[in-house]
Amino acid sequence: MVEDQKYLKRCIELALQGAGYVSPNPMVGSVIVYDNQIIGEGYHMKFGQAHAEVNAVNDVFAKHENAKELLRSSTIYVNLEPCSHFGKTPPCADLIISNEIPRVIVGCRDPFDQINGKGIEKLKNAGIEVIEDILTDECLKLNKRFFTRIQKQRPYIILKWAQTSDGYFAPNNGSQQWISSAASKILAHRWRTEEDAILVGKNTVLADNPRLNSREWPGKDPIRIVIDRRLDLNSDLHIFDQTQETIIFNEKKTDIDGKIKYLEVEDFDNYLPQLIAYQLYLMDVQSLIIEGGAETLNLFIKTGLWDEARVFTGPQIWNEGLKAPLITGEPYEELNIDTNILRIWHNHT
Repeated sequence: MVEDQKYLKRCIELALQGAGYVSPNPMVGSVIVYDNQIIGEGYHMKFGQAHAEVNAVNDVFAKHENAKELLRSSTIYVNLEPCSHFGKTPPCADLIISNEIPRVIVGCRDPFDQINGKGIEKLKNAGIEVIEDILTDECLKLNKRFFTRIQKQRPYIILKWAQTSDGYFAPNNGSQQWISSAASKILAHRWRTEEDAILVGKNTVLADNPRLNSREWPGKDPIRIVIDRRLDLNSDLHIFDQTQETIIFNEKKTDIDGKIKYLEVEDFDNYLPQLIAYQLYLMDVQSLIIEGGAETLNLFIKTGLWDEARVFTGPQIWNEGLKAPLITGEPYEELNIDTNILRIWHNHT
């Protein structure tokens, strides 16, 4: 059991290397072990490309002349149940069977309807020993975005903002005034590379003219999403610069202009967060950071439509201004980031 946990932890380490690149697929790593030695490993690197098990098996063949013989006496570890259907790639369960790997250790099952238990059943029917539920909690946590999209038909939603030590979000006059430290800003840009999309309201665009990219950290830029009910924003703002895919939710039109998509929402006054979340689900957006403004954040908080809240608190004392959103309950985690305190809440409702 201890050995199994060690190798599954390695699967998780490998899987994390695909963060930001495999969505809407899950992050998956795989390790192949012979005689208590890792003889091959791999992970799902990019959506549409080979799955983790394929890369692990190929790694064995690349490193060992007697690969076929070794695989017939090996154990393959994978943090998520091997797929059993033809998607963009052939079934990984068939790959394991064809290479006669006799033992499979699975961290957790895949809730996707076309797989859920079917990969494990196919392996067992082929006479392969399958052991499940090793480090299950860690494996579920790793792919919380994927599981949320599959089970709740919406993206995994992260709220993020900065506030002063006395609880203010922005000045009363709507001007831009930084609260986050330089280190906090870099961390926030790293987060952007890890998620599919980032959402702000119209007032944030007017106040900050943000680029909503990941320029402070190497990696991909997220899809930019803006709520602009009446299409009041001017086209000379950064969000219209055609450098990133951008979605404008509004009540006037559905149209496409290069990388900018205008999506009409018929009823802005009722269930707006739910309508946006479901539309993003239909577009295979698996995770979403909401960065403001306060009205937009409160809209999602009020409806309970969020999974994490990441709040930077700076040392500033303003005594007045726009009050920051409020999350009740104790934070799950608290970290010092330069001069800021980062608190993270999880929504368990």
